[in-house]
Amino acid sequence: MAPVSLLEDEAEEAAEDHQLRHSRGGGTLAILALLLILAALVSLAIGSYTLSLHDWWSVLTAPATSGTAGIVLLQVRLPRLLAGLLVGAGLALAGAAYQGLFNNPMVSPDILGATAGAGFGAALGILFGWNIVAIQGLSFVTGLVAVLLAWSLAAGLCRRGDPVLMLVLVGILIGSLFAALISFTKYVADPYNKLPVITYWLLGSFASIVPKDVELAGIPIVLGCIPLLLLRWRLNVLCLGEEEARTLGLNTRRLRFIVIVCATLITAATVSLCGMVGWIGLVVPHLARMVVGPNHKVLLPAAAIMGGCFLLLMDDVARTAGALEIPVGIITALIGAPFFLFLLMRERRSHV
Repeated sequence: MAPVSLLEDEAEEAAEDHQLRHSRGGGTLAILALLLILAALVSLAIGSYTLSLHDWWSVLTAPATSGTAGIVLLQVRLPRLLAGLLVGAGLALAGAAYQGLFNNPMVSPDILGATAGAGFGAALGILFGWNIVAIQGLSFVTGLVAVLLAWSLAAGLCRRGDPVLMLVLVGILIGSLFAALISFTKYVADPYNKLPVITYWLLGSFASIVPKDVELAGIPIVLGCIPLLLLRWRLNVLCLGEEEARTLGLNTRRLRFIVIVCATLITAATVSLCGMVGWIGLVVPHLARMVVGPNHKVLLPAAAIMGGCFLLLMDDVARTAGALEIPVGIITALIGAPFFLFLLMRERRSHV
């Protein structure tokens, strides 16, 4: 009877430990959600047009008759806030899913060329003088084309060797190809009219966001995020290794396909909405991993919340750091690159 009671005690301890970890994860997510709400309120309050408490109350109680305050809050700041939340949460979630899928913390959502492909579509649409809806549509399509091209080439080349490594290498190649096409588009563009617009778009900015933009880009971003959140526990199994995951009954090929399609959907939609905003999909998952640990059931929601909060704060800095608004892509690069270097140095010291 002693071995049976020992097994029962171990099972009870395991259950208690799982319940404790689950409660800690839920509490951490609740705190992060409160911080996100606070960051959203700060973003709504910051701007060149000052809103008094009376203005806020009039917008909340009678938005149709709130005048300039209603236009500023509902037509300018709120769409910009929603765009920042969608882009930040989407890129961070896609980055965390990619890092779990490839079991590599250095992977980012643009590893398969989605960002460069979508950027080329936007640059091409601006060069042709299309309207904003057509530019966003072309950007989205070329982002998907870039990843599909990388996927098909990798499938044809990986008859021998590691298919994941081949996919990453081909993705880097496709990204470089589309980056060269972007450079060519800028080279042939009118230097007085089209070139400044292309350059500013590719730097990443929320300055020209309108409610219709959020509606168009928000749908594919949300559609890409939902499957990643529903399947996040499977990434824990995949991290055990390809053979072990298959032994446990996980269809790794189908999971990899779903994650790549969803992450591509998110990345292409974000570029079509606001241009290239880098480093979020690489840095924020590391921050989330430091806060909640490597369990993807908690890591992916935490990364999404922290990504939205991070980009809102960066956008606040972009709007208030100077007399003219700075593209938010520059701010994320200036802060993200040194911080990522700090994370690398910290990880290196921890292994010494």
